[in-house]
Amino acid sequence: MIPLRRLLLKGSTTLPLAALLAGGLLQPSRLLAASWNHNAFTARQTDEALKAYGAVQPSPAGPRDITIHAPETAENGGKVDIEVSTTLPGAVSIAVFADKNAYPLCASIDFLPPALPFVKLQAKLLESTRIRAVVRSGDGKFHVAFREIKVTQGGCGA
Repeated sequence: MIPLRRLLLKGSTTLPLAALLAGGLLQPSRLLAASWNHNAFTARQTDEALKAYGAVQPSPAGPRDITIHAPETAENGGKVDIEVSTTLPGAVSIAVFADKNAYPLCASIDFLPPALPFVKLQAKLLESTRIRAVVRSGDGKFHVAFREIKVTQGGCGA
C-alpha cells in the first residue's frame, strides 16, 4: 500500500510539470527576452544607439520628471551603481546610455502598468562620461535626463 501512495504522490508533482512543458508554456521564447533590440545594443555610437532604440530626438525632461541617482565620482568604472526613476505619467520603459562606452546602451527595461518605473543597475563605464536616462511614455514620446560621472579607473578593460 505504501509504494502505491508514493507512486501517486510522485506522479502528482511531475504530471503538472510535464503538462506545462508539453503545452509550450515554458518555451524559452516566452520566458526570456526573445525580442531584444539587437541593433540598439550593438551600436557603437550614442546617436546610432538612440536611433535604433527609437529615440531620435528625445525631449528634455523637467528637473523632477526623471531622477538619476549615481555617484559624482566612481573610483572603479567596473561597477557603478545607477538608479533611475520617473514621475512621467504612463512611462513604459527606461533605457540608460553611457556616451563614451564602446557600446553606449547599458540597459533597457520595459514596464507594464501598474509597475512603478524604477531601475537600479550596475554599469561598466570605460571612462568619465555622461549618462542619459531615456524614458518612453505610453503615447510613444521619449524624454531624456543627463548626469555626468567621473571615473578614476576605467571598468571596460581599457
